[in-house]
Amino acid sequence: MQAVVKTDRAPGATVREVPEPVAGDREVLVRVLASSVCGTDLHLWKWNEWAQSRVKSLPLILGHEVCGEVVRLGPGVKGLAVGDRVSAETHLVDGTCFQCRTGRMHICENVQVFGVDRDGVFAEFAVIPELNAWKNDPDLDPAIASVQEPLGNAMHCLLPESSDDGIAGQNLLVTGCGPIGLMAVAAAKTLGAATVVATEVNPLRAALARDLGADLVLVPGRDGDDLAPKVRAATGGHGVDVAVEMSGHPASLRLAFDALRPGGRVSLLGLFDRPATLDFDNAVVFKAARIHGIFGRRMFETWYQVKGLLARPAFREKVARVITHRVPIRDVARAMELIESGQAAKVSLEARW
Repeated sequence: MQAVVKTDRAPGATVREVPEPVAGDREVLVRVLASSVCGTDLHLWKWNEWAQSRVKSLPLILGHEVCGEVVRLGPGVKGLAVGDRVSAETHLVDGTCFQCRTGRMHICENVQVFGVDRDGVFAEFAVIPELNAWKNDPDLDPAIASVQEPLGNAMHCLLPESSDDGIAGQNLLVTGCGPIGLMAVAAAKTLGAATVVATEVNPLRAALARDLGADLVLVPGRDGDDLAPKVRAATGGHGVDVAVEMSGHPASLRLAFDALRPGGRVSLLGLFDRPATLDFDNAVVFKAARIHGIFGRRMFETWYQVKGLLARPAFREKVARVITHRVPIRDVARAMELIESGQAAKVSLEARW
């Protein structure tokens, strides 16, 4: 089969022929219908410092966001059938550690990730454990089905523990409108948020945030260096109930807490290049702020929440707008360039080799 393979500890990857994988016990073989590019894939492509320290073994097939059709069942598979269309929960868990046994599989102590720790999905065929295979509505656009994983990240940021901690009627701040931030804006408005303020420096993504329902989009630099007063003004002077930090920028981290009302909640998803500083006394302690670190999605509560949203045609249309480009997977280098240059939000890779 054809696959996008990283063979050397250097920038880039190549499309090359590799053996077709075989489904083992409780695994399924899927024919990839669509995949999508994540920031993690770009890090691996560029072979930055994080990638150099994270990847232990090469060669490696890249990619983890996918929609595929089941073509073969491994021994012991009971809940899927040939022809089913599935997406993948990308956290591969051991099922036996303390976290897994206490309902926290998404932070398994021995978690592995497709396309990072083992071969991924930028290929004609991929193997997915039955546990990780999420059965889709057969009419769901494969490109949209493939972005359920990052959409789940956005949902986990909005609802970090359970649906009881809802956001209907609340004021939100989303710092950083990459694809996950854009999905968070769309989901928040769909779930009934009162006011959503977003920050973004990229003009394409800032415009998309407005289009997806953000009530106010602030551009760091253009709108000043201290955006907190503008956020508070947009929320009646109180500050936001929930801040979702997606950018991994130290200034956005400070803004998330400066704009937060006392007793509010901050969800942290963005990754920082280096340690960031924060005035914990005033940002956290005196505000009684609640902080949630977000890693992946809750398995599988978040997937059911995403399914509920995608059942709404209007929301599916919003997600489709986040996918700004659809590129044949043979042109994966172009897809990476579109993202790195800021010309795209989400890029879907079509199964055309």
